[in-house]
Amino acid sequence: MKKPFRIATSVAALALAGVLTACTATGVTTQTTTTSSTGTTVAAGTAAITVAEATAANQAADVATLDVDASTAVTITMSGSLASADGDGVTIAGADVTITAPGTYVLTGELNGSVVVDSAAEGQVTLVLNGASITSTTGAAIAITQADDVAVILADGTSNALTSASSYSDTTSEDAPNAALFSMADLTIGGTGSLTVTAPSLDGIASKDGLVIESGTITVHADDDGIRGKDYLLVNGGTLEITSGGDALKSDNDTDADRGWIQIAGGQITLTAGGDGLAAATDAIISGGTLVGTTGGGSGATLAADASAKGVKAGSNVVIGGGNINLNSADDTVHSDSVVSITDGTLILATGDDGVHADADLTVSGGSVTVTTSEEGLEGNDITISGGSVDVTSADDALNVSAGDTTTSTGGGGGGGDEVIDGALTISGGTVTLNASGDGLDSNGDALITGGTVIVYGPTTDGNGALDVNGTFLVNGGTLIALGSSGMAESPDTSSTQGWVQASLSGSAGTTVSITQSNATIAQFVAKKAFANVVYSSSAITSGQTYTVTAGSSSVSATAGQATAGGMGGGGQGGAPRR
Repeated sequence: MKKPFRIATSVAALALAGVLTACTATGVTTQTTTTSSTGTTVAAGTAAITVAEATAANQAADVATLDVDASTAVTITMSGSLASADGDGVTIAGADVTITAPGTYVLTGELNGSVVVDSAAEGQVTLVLNGASITSTTGAAIAITQADDVAVILADGTSNALTSASSYSDTTSEDAPNAALFSMADLTIGGTGSLTVTAPSLDGIASKDGLVIESGTITVHADDDGIRGKDYLLVNGGTLEITSGGDALKSDNDTDADRGWIQIAGGQITLTAGGDGLAAATDAIISGGTLVGTTGGGSGATLAADASAKGVKAGSNVVIGGGNINLNSADDTVHSDSVVSITDGTLILATGDDGVHADADLTVSGGSVTVTTSEEGLEGNDITISGGSVDVTSADDALNVSAGDTTTSTGGGGGGGDEVIDGALTISGGTVTLNASGDGLDSNGDALITGGTVIVYGPTTDGNGALDVNGTFLVNGGTLIALGSSGMAESPDTSSTQGWVQASLSGSAGTTVSITQSNATIAQFVAKKAFANVVYSSSAITSGQTYTVTAGSSSVSATAGQATAGGMGGGGQGGAPRR
């Protein structure tokens, strides 16, 4: 399986400047000064994959021309079980129409039969659907069995329909048609008209080569997959509404490293899928457009053990560099068997499992990621956040650095005991807000904060903590606010170059928490839920100095760099790493 952008998980420590200038977040005010700090013992984060890099690593799409020369077009007029053509390149046998040569063919009327494209000569075949309705009782409505390139154009202002049979006469041949609109050749769909595809059996639209959608209003109802391009599926525009028993959008070539990809570059896509929303054998790339929908019945549904109902799934990398994504999935909403890279775009995700999951590296360098409901919010072997905004609500861990059995034994560590994985959480910029019922910020490896604003509303029960780091936990810049329970409360390591304070005091949702020194307010923020422990770090905190932490009417003194009694202060409690 292709993993061309797998970034090494062990990178030499970087000198990251944690420059803080009037850093603010909603409900948070802080006194800040400019500082520079360097993480010295934690492996630094990974670089993001851009859309351009991901696109360049894959086979280029073959986009057919959508220009039509009406003077040379052959019109095929359909009427029930009969058809006629006013030019060459067409053979007709009752309700079966076969196009045998390159050229432009205009289909109009209703046909209870099928249209086959079988063109051995070099040159593009263009099908113009001009008020065409084709219903097959034996298989595909349109089957392209042989052609150089094919374009299907939806004529301006027309409504068109393709309906496949409820069962296919040939289900055993390797290249037998298996969709209402089926192609063995590269296929491009465009135009400004509309197309309704109904597939009571198998797929709606499928190409055994590449498939490009440029424009048009396309509605697909499919028993199995909605729209499938084996080598690739590229959506540049159009309005797509897909209802599928299987995957909504799919590319399934898993034998060629540069094929099997999906890219959404534009358009408006609404999907309801029994399986995955986007299922790419290799890369899933989103650079524009709008993607909205539900998979597997949504976050509250129960899936069979062998079922997959992810929002966006990739066998290699998921690269998001734009667009608007609003998906509700029974399974992971965004899932990669390798790397997830988010450089731009707006994501609103609801899931019955992970909001965003990467088997390897997960990077956020821009855009907005909101996980409204999840078991775990963001999970990866390495998580790097350098920009943008991340807002997570989770029933378990909000951020989780975890990697199977890749562990080393050390004498220290956080909430996972002495099991420390070869992975790290690195935050150098952006705004991160975590509302967790389990651990808020959880790394089974190391953690390093050098910039940005991190706010954790952690658990209200003692079995988890707002902060849970098994390895080294350094705060060398940025702003950290962590409110959670006291039973497994942790603090940054004393070797952090930026000061921090920890205090044990309780409050409820809506309680105002203040950090003061000599009657000067350094920070003030409002709790979103009940808490019994507070951790605060910013450039305004100096190790060794004493500060007053106030929650409502209660106040305690705290010395910067000293953990509370019973706190874990960079060390954790026994137990296996939590995933």
